[in-house]
Formats: sequence, structure tokens, C-alpha cells
Amino acid sequence: MSTNTDIAKLDDLIVTTIDSIKGYEHSAEHAERDRYTEFFVAMASERRQVVDALSAQSRELGGTPADYGSTAGTIHRRIEDLRRVLGGGDKAILSEIERGEDYLKEEFERAIADEHISSGTNGVIRVCFESVMRGHDRAKQLKEALAAAD
Repeated sequence: MSTNTDIAKLDDLIVTTIDSIKGYEHSAEHAERDRYTEFFVAMASERRQVVDALSAQSRELGGTPADYGSTAGTIHRRIEDLRRVLGGGDKAILSEIERGEDYLKEEFERAIADEHISSGTNGVIRVCFESVMRGHDRAKQLKEALAAAD
């Protein structure tokens, strides 16, 4: 178990979670219903807390946490824009949010399963994963409720 491995894994999760923040902020700007805007703003705030926890662990290990998202995250937001413009509205936004949440969940699951990560870092990741799962489940519920209303 190397500190460098921990820092690298934390950085991957930080970048992916920053993508999630940006995705929620972007979605909040374009949502048609206030309830979705409020949800997206709240989720962006929760994700910032996850980034703060992961960043604190990285700094404790001597790392310099990332403060930017990825190119893939930017592309994902452009896909959301396209789907929304083509008439998808909130339904398209929630579909893209759910896809992003699925990806984030998988990234955290891979990190937790990584045997090369120290127990301390794994513990921080597990605590953050609880927040990720709550957000994932809420996004899925909102999407299903919107689909049922149609």
C-alpha cells in the first residue's frame, strides 16, 4: 500500500466528483421545474462536501488535490444540452443525471474494492460513498417519478 496509490485514487475520485458538481450546477440552470432546480443545487452542495473530505485526505497524505473536472464530464454536459434542446426537457436532464450518478457510483465501488488502498483512505472513501449512494438513489427516484407522471 503506497501513499502515491492512495493519492492517485483520491485524485481520480475528486475529478469525477467535481464533474458531478458541475453537472448538477449545469442542470440547475436548465431545469424547467423548481423542485428539480432545488434538488440539483442541494446535490451540488453535497458533492462539494465529498470533494472536501477526499481533498483533506489527499492533503493529509501529502497530495495536492485536483480542483478541476474532466473533459469527459464536459462532453457529458454537452450531451445533456443536446438532448434537452431536442425536446427532452427535465426528463432528458434527469436521464443524464442518472447516467452520471451510475458512473460515479461505479468509480467509488472500484476504489473501495482496490486492495492497494490503505485502510485509512478506504475508510474516507466509504464514508463519501454513503453520500454518493444517497444522491444516486434520490436521482433515480426522481427520474422514475417523472416517468410515471407522463
